[in-house]
Amino acid sequence: MIWKKGRGKLGVLEPLLGNWVANAESPMGKVKCTRTFEKVLNGNYIQLIAKWEFGEKVYEEIALFGIDEKELFFKSFTSDGKNSSGKIADATDIHPNAICFIAEMPAGIARMIYWPNENEGFHWAVESKTKKGWNRFTEHHYKKVEY
Repeated sequence: MIWKKGRGKLGVLEPLLGNWVANAESPMGKVKCTRTFEKVLNGNYIQLIAKWEFGEKVYEEIALFGIDEKELFFKSFTSDGKNSSGKIADATDIHPNAICFIAEMPAGIARMIYWPNENEGFHWAVESKTKKGWNRFTEHHYKKVEY
């Protein structure tokens, strides 16, 4: 996989454009998660549509990534009625080419990280900030899907 940034402030998300799938284990059992990243609104935003399938139970998310006051941000809305927002941050502790967003959540500070897999696709993880550092509670390995 080529993990190369595109032009402009949104260009950092260029490696994520397209359709992706991950199959993983979770506290709720097996989960299939799909993520579709695409440019929208005349290329001024990148939209993420994510869908987690736990057998019959489905959880969905729509997020927009854009530029606000010269900084890359996201705003996310989920099928359980919640929403979150955050801004780009450094995660070179995970990988030199990691894409990271930090958000203040009701339970505290969290970060969402994307980084390339050396063989295929990318990794995605969510971590919560603790006094001792970051605590990872979710990680998926996504592979490209052609529809």
